[in-house]
Amino acid sequence: MPGKITMDRALVEIDGDEMTRVLWALIKEKLILPFVDLKTEYYDLSLENRDATDDSVTVESARAIRRLGVGVKCATITSNAARQEEYRLKRLHPSPNATIRAILDGTVFRAPIPVRGISPTVSTWKKPIVIGRHAYGDVYRAAEMKIPGPGRVELVYTQADGRETRTGVADFTGPGIVQGIHNLDDSIRGFARSCFLYALDVKLPVWFAAKDTISKTYDGRFKDIFAEVYEGEFKDRFQTAGLSYFYTLIDDAVARVIRGEGGFLWACKNYDGDVMSDMIASASGSLAMMTSVLVSPSGAVEYEAAHGTVQRHYYRWKKGERTSTNPVALIFAWTGALAKRAELDATPALGDFARRLEAATLRAIEEGEQTGDLARLAVGAPAKILDSWEFVEAVAGRL
Repeated sequence: MPGKITMDRALVEIDGDEMTRVLWALIKEKLILPFVDLKTEYYDLSLENRDATDDSVTVESARAIRRLGVGVKCATITSNAARQEEYRLKRLHPSPNATIRAILDGTVFRAPIPVRGISPTVSTWKKPIVIGRHAYGDVYRAAEMKIPGPGRVELVYTQADGRETRTGVADFTGPGIVQGIHNLDDSIRGFARSCFLYALDVKLPVWFAAKDTISKTYDGRFKDIFAEVYEGEFKDRFQTAGLSYFYTLIDDAVARVIRGEGGFLWACKNYDGDVMSDMIASASGSLAMMTSVLVSPSGAVEYEAAHGTVQRHYYRWKKGERTSTNPVALIFAWTGALAKRAELDATPALGDFARRLEAATLRAIEEGEQTGDLARLAVGAPAKILDSWEFVEAVAGRL
């Protein structure tokens, strides 16, 4: 279209749920479509559509990212019993993020979005802390069972030739629950390599933390593979770059993080990374001020907001209220995807637009036009506390 920035190839657009879905459409309408002749391959991952398609739409979206190389994803609901009743679902569906990550593998890197005038809650932090989150396995691929009464639970491994290895889990004296989790050496090795490569690229030391004192086999395997990959492939490169790597227990890492000044990449197992990235985001300012990108070994990337669907604000919006929901992480998901598409397709105008949109977003905050979450943390009184629509208009005005 005349006057708009063109795209050579489409990226995968994955729509989501609740308040973030409302803001997703607003961001496209006000901040992208007036400037970019947007090409996307669209997938609707709303909970209703996932239920209607028996979740096949989630698998299709992940395969599309692998095919097109770049995806951008809105926040989505992971169903539970309450959501099943609320949405009258046919069944409980797995986390769409876990499904996409399992298909793409790779590692999720999450980093705070720094902005002048918003100070971290942790006063010692002077530099950003990047979370490298393993994207496969653990509780996100778990098998679970309710135990109805007394009995014995065992883990059983059956080899290809039929031989079995057994180990006891627990002798139940009454009802209870049991969970089995797993991981793969190849995935852990890919996770380690991704973290070390990313750290070299952004020039950060790497910490890895787990709990091998308790989980001697499971967490111990993570520890051993990280050490093997570092010693075999990266030690010399890290020393040349003036970087370091060390392993510590997860509880020690948490204590060090709170006391330290930041400025490192913290590699975490899947669930640890889920929790710790929320802690880092909240302590850095807001859950809505964190980028998240899934990097696949194939080179495919998926950008998303690190926060959830903002359910409470959605219910207020449905009643006609104008909520002050922070859309920054959603904006940066779009800019990350557009910039990556520009890099892969050698279309510098598109990459320049993505950088301008990020700068306009940060300028609005720094000049005192903020949503409520940031206004509470700002140094000095903000010029005005804006609702989401007003904030997007403030960014658009700076474009």
